[in-house]
Amino acid sequence: MAEIVAPAPRRATPHSLAHVPHSSASRYADPVRLSIIVPAYNEEAWLAATLEAIEAAATRLLDRAGGSVEMIVVDNNSGDRTAAVALMQGATVIHEPVQGIARSRNAGARHANGEVLVFVDADVIVPPSLLEAIHSVLGDPACLGGAVDVDYRPRRRFARLYLRAWRRLAELAGMAQGATQFCRASAFEEAGGYDEQAWIGEDVDFFWSLKRLARDTGRKVALIRQPRVAPSTRRFDKWPLWRVLIWTNPLFIALLRRRKAVWTGWYAREVR
Repeated sequence: MAEIVAPAPRRATPHSLAHVPHSSASRYADPVRLSIIVPAYNEEAWLAATLEAIEAAATRLLDRAGGSVEMIVVDNNSGDRTAAVALMQGATVIHEPVQGIARSRNAGARHANGEVLVFVDADVIVPPSLLEAIHSVLGDPACLGGAVDVDYRPRRRFARLYLRAWRRLAELAGMAQGATQFCRASAFEEAGGYDEQAWIGEDVDFFWSLKRLARDTGRKVALIRQPRVAPSTRRFDKWPLWRVLIWTNPLFIALLRRRKAVWTGWYAREVR
């Protein structure tokens, strides 16, 4: 059972379902009710910057659209100050005791109050206009949700070329990574949430689940090309080439993504 901890007192923020009146000058027809879910495991070094960027995007959206935004950090058995950092940034913290990023995402969704769910990885910097873009896309009632394109900027030249090729492969395969995904809360339930048996690749699975649901019900999903989000490139900057090639190999992921022992090193402290 997940444990919930309320945010620490701090200055007023758009988190925790803070309500902002809908301005008559707004460009949007309806105010928003949105939940941002951040799964986190030993992310104290990265989390504050991620939450600050989310706060800036939430403030900008609420200034234009009104409504409410809450931010939920799901602490998945961290051994560092992840939960403390989240509380200081004004987030609600949920402690998910069973290890697994898919379980963390689902736990956040279960405790969310928003009509729209946005899943942001704990090492991702979102641009100020991101939530506006999501709100605009979901202005189409036929859109169930989707994903946001990524802007990787690793230090090593090989990694830059490799990630460029990966991005092209994703385009051809019609898949999208989960650095930032979003959907209507109702669509999340219909699609069945994230596969809790998967230790990696659960984000791609969920995107395909949304696409199948859209196809079967005559609706659609969206991939936001601009603005992009900026994930950290810590693994590509720190790991040797052979390790990158093995652990990001699509076939390796497809065959072994449900084997916990294989992915222990993916979440190693050396890249936290």
